Amino acid sequence: MRVLIIGADTPVGLSLADTLAQRGREFVSLPRADCRWKSERQAKKSLRRAACDISVDTRIQSAADGGIQVHDIDIARSTWLARASQVLKLPYLHLSCARVFAGSAGRAYREEDHPDGQSTISDLLCQAESTVRDSCEQHLILRMGPVFAPAGINVITHMLRQLNEGEQLHLSREQQGCPIATEDAAWVISGMLDQISCGLQAWGIYHYCSPDITNCFEFAEVLLAAASQYRDLDAEAVQLVPTEAAITVRNLDCNKIRNTFAIKQQPWRASVADHVKQYYNGTVTEEKRVDESNRHRDASA
Repeated sequence: MRVLIIGADTPVGLSLADTLAQRGREFVSLPRADCRWKSERQAKKSLRRAACDISVDTRIQSAADGGIQVHDIDIARSTWLARASQVLKLPYLHLSCARVFAGSAGRAYREEDHPDGQSTISDLLCQAESTVRDSCEQHLILRMGPVFAPAGINVITHMLRQLNEGEQLHLSREQQGCPIATEDAAWVISGMLDQISCGLQAWGIYHYCSPDITNCFEFAEVLLAAASQYRDLDAEAVQLVPTEAAITVRNLDCNKIRNTFAIKQQPWRASVADHVKQYYNGTVTEEKRVDESNRHRDASA
């Protein structure tokens, strides 16, 4: 099966490309800059040119997790992709996230639960899901917990940047969820693609997240412990802020994806140390590159 990765330069897109390459799977990478179509004709042309058997769209999920504003044109592009996939008879895997839910159910959310999120991003995520469902019969919608990665815009890089700059993180325990390492997200998607390629036609909505509920404060404490091995960071850099806000828990019931695709949940904690190591290795490499560039500039002056 030849896979088109739409948004191949997002954290999940990059990890999916690595996973497919390691497994010897064919894929075509379409970075976000090449996905800024202005018409349905352009989107359809991109699908035709890629000549793939299925497309995986990471754009909306990446924007939601990275705090990047989602616009109406982004939803329109999801519509164009879904319609083009329907015409070309191509399956379309659309990534979404747990933020479609408010987090007040008091239990893990199932796929059939009505999205009850009240925020602007929740509404846009639901619009994207709805247009995919209505426009493409062979659709898969995968809602995930927040994805973290050692590069790109996500919770790990955001927190580490603040810690490196000597800032304190003032966080609460009220917002709770089940984060996912980007390589685990890629592993889940790859597993779904394998079975679709073998003829499984299990179209619809699926949920995946880690089995461990955490909050921003606890996650930051784990991150600080790992980062302290690479930088001299203040042990009090992560501060708990008591609030009277109601606790919200965006936990996803993952029984359907386990029963359909035999995919089991993976814990998130084991991945943090490796992600921090990759982050600092990348930061050091970039600092050396800039320093070397400055030395060459000074020598030529």
